[in-house]
Amino acid sequence: MVTKPEVPLRADARRNRDQILVAAREIFAERGAEVPMEEIARRASVGVGTLYRRFVDREALIRAVFRDTFQAVADETRAALAQERTAWDALMRIMRQSAWLHVSVQAKSSRVTAVVRDDEETSRMRDEVLDMLDEVVRRAQDEGSLRGDVGVGDLAMLFVSVVHQVQSVTEDAAGLVPARVLAIMMDGLRAPAPGELPGRPLTRGDLEFP
Repeated sequence: MVTKPEVPLRADARRNRDQILVAAREIFAERGAEVPMEEIARRASVGVGTLYRRFVDREALIRAVFRDTFQAVADETRAALAQERTAWDALMRIMRQSAWLHVSVQAKSSRVTAVVRDDEETSRMRDEVLDMLDEVVRRAQDEGSLRGDVGVGDLAMLFVSVVHQVQSVTEDAAGLVPARVLAIMMDGLRAPAPGELPGRPLTRGDLEFP
């Protein structure tokens, strides 16, 4: 699929676009990608006409949400690799910021999968993120901080478990779950490992995210 380069937006148009993307990302994560466009516009505090001027249909909005999310994760991963003192610190920072997994899991549907997989730019950005995550895993294992029998796919599945746990507790506890479960999870990933894991490390090839 060939896409036209985006024309720079005025400040107000950019603000509206950003509000729509934030609202769509939140609603996709909460209820999936089939939510009426009117509800997305309402949460973004814009008119439906404004939403459709920015995104001509639901497919265009899905593409934009995933592109925007992958770009944010790529930027954060790149910054973590450059700024953190150790690969383990970079990995911790990245796992805390991995919103792309949240969206990918919660918004997953045959429609989302088709739209995202047919978009060459989204696929390129996803592969860039996975390349960098592979690099973080390799560096952490080389420095001896990450157990050697895990792969990027394992990290993805562990993060998915955090997302699902949030949906299984009371509203009061939901705010506590991500940090606590992530801390417990990361303790289990540290080297030296207390025991061997069954099977083999999960790789990016095992993932079925869009």
